[in-house]
Amino acid sequence: MLTHPSTTGFVHIDHAKIYYEVAGKGTPFVMIHAGVADSRQWNNEFAYFAQRYQVIRYDMRGYGKSESVEGEFSHMSDLVSLLNSLEILEPMVIMGCSMGGGLAMDFALTYPSRVKALIMVDSGPSGLDLDVPALSKFAEAENAFELGDLNLVCEIETQIWFDGMGRTPNQVNPTMRKLLFEMNLLALSHEVKGLGKRLPNTETPAFNRLESLTIPVLIIVGSHDTPYSLAAADYMKEKIQFVKKIIIEDAAHLPNMDQPQEFCSVVENFLIQSNGSMKQ
Repeated sequence: MLTHPSTTGFVHIDHAKIYYEVAGKGTPFVMIHAGVADSRQWNNEFAYFAQRYQVIRYDMRGYGKSESVEGEFSHMSDLVSLLNSLEILEPMVIMGCSMGGGLAMDFALTYPSRVKALIMVDSGPSGLDLDVPALSKFAEAENAFELGDLNLVCEIETQIWFDGMGRTPNQVNPTMRKLLFEMNLLALSHEVKGLGKRLPNTETPAFNRLESLTIPVLIIVGSHDTPYSLAAADYMKEKIQFVKKIIIEDAAHLPNMDQPQEFCSVVENFLIQSNGSMKQ
């Protein structure tokens, strides 16, 4: 439960409105959601870490309350504009899940002086191509999307990303599963409008620049996630200098929603061990 009052609002970027929430005081802690979610993915973590940090979460353009508009954009440019508008200028902790993790890493590589720790949740560096088996359910979701059946798309993608490999819907938290379904359905409803042209975050992908990361990096992956995510975690563990990898059991692509208490404990321990003075 959030005991610290939060501030909510919209930052106007070109013609778009990017929704955000801020709570707490201390070192800034930015949380970036997955591509099948929105800022509500971090409900538990936002409340928990607001006790010791200035937590910031937001809906990327085309997700949640941040609707897509006509014109070119990049998630990197939106993030920079958001942080500058909120005057989040001191070195921050930045955490992203899946697509949000790719953005977090691109930001850390592009603006190294603004990041003091990076947390990659079931994610991988931009541009990373791995030879792993493709799941047949991805094609099923694409077919459902082409037929315009967004509810079926959501169900298939929820099976992939929330239930995960080797688990059935009745083996996961039904409340969290329902929330993911709702977040993804809202994102799909934005997507079908066909507004906006998304550009790459950076000109240079992150996958071959990992050795240049000199900050502490935490890799978290759910044991039931896709083969690609598991392989990407191993790739990052091998290439990054100051890195710690944690596997969360009985979790898939969004382990913070599967195992919220364990997730918060893992993140908190990493931050304390990385820099004992980080908690202000």
